[in-house]
Amino acid sequence: MVIIMKPGTGRERIEALAHELEVKGLKVGITNGVGCSILGLVGDTTNLDADDLMLHEGVERVMRVQEPYKKANRKFHPDDTVVDVAGVKIGGGNFTVIAGPCSVETEDQIIGVAQDVKKSGAKLLRGGAFKPRTSPYSFQGMGVQGLELLLKAKKATGLPIVTEIMSPRYCEIFENTVDLVQIGARNMQNFDLLKEVGKMSKPVLLKRGLANTYEEWIMSAEYIMSEGNENVILCERGIRTFETYTRNTLDVAAIPSLRRMTHLPIIVDPSHSGGAAWLVEPLTLAATAAGADGIIVEVHNDPAHALCDGKQSLTPAQFDTLMEKTVALAQFMGKQA
Repeated sequence: MVIIMKPGTGRERIEALAHELEVKGLKVGITNGVGCSILGLVGDTTNLDADDLMLHEGVERVMRVQEPYKKANRKFHPDDTVVDVAGVKIGGGNFTVIAGPCSVETEDQIIGVAQDVKKSGAKLLRGGAFKPRTSPYSFQGMGVQGLELLLKAKKATGLPIVTEIMSPRYCEIFENTVDLVQIGARNMQNFDLLKEVGKMSKPVLLKRGLANTYEEWIMSAEYIMSEGNENVILCERGIRTFETYTRNTLDVAAIPSLRRMTHLPIIVDPSHSGGAAWLVEPLTLAATAAGADGIIVEVHNDPAHALCDGKQSLTPAQFDTLMEKTVALAQFMGKQA
């Protein structure tokens, strides 16, 4: 349920109504919109009478929310959320680029790539320390040692780091090292992991599952937000369809659709969507034109010899060319890039 207050209603009156509702066992979030305040009620509102609420001085309108997600719902939070990742703003009219290798391999590799992508305009460094692979015999990442190398790259360049968490047991070390915690596609509905990440103070990048609906995706964000961490960024990374020519199918429609459903920032992963380096540029431009808040791109200094996903990785030179076109388009679309 959402309660919209009349413009000019005093803070004391709003807080008094919120306290009255909290006494009834509801969680109340107060959002200050343009010219008015909005109270978002989370919990069992079946016993609340909308007509009774309208009798409160200052209440302009009462709306029942049908969607199962509340905190992530744009009806609760009309304005776009801006997530701050160690000083880098994502969402709210900003276009942010995250770039780096699929996996951390060596100190020279990760620091070299970090320096290259920063020079081209990337604001955050991605790099896999723990890798969920389909085959148990594939390279699984360097683990904690990979995190240490990411920290060295951060020290050398100043870029905040983004990497994937695969188990709740790593939450403490991620809390102390990582700037943006990534939940991969395969863990989008790992609810125990989502709950634990929701207790962290670090922002979360939540990738869409390989075959999940928008609502299922947003409900996973709701799991994180319900635990107290409301700094969630959604990442469309392509879904599995009947088409086999590309690695996945980029769902461009997800960007404007989610914009109507939720206030959370939306970025796109063109590397995993297409699965080939030559597809990264057109998919990036399509996502940018559709209104994405940013992209996360795989860049490797030697893709032919990469230990993971070299086929879809750009070279630093290709990434530099991509950035020139993408920044120009993002600015044309009204984004701060």
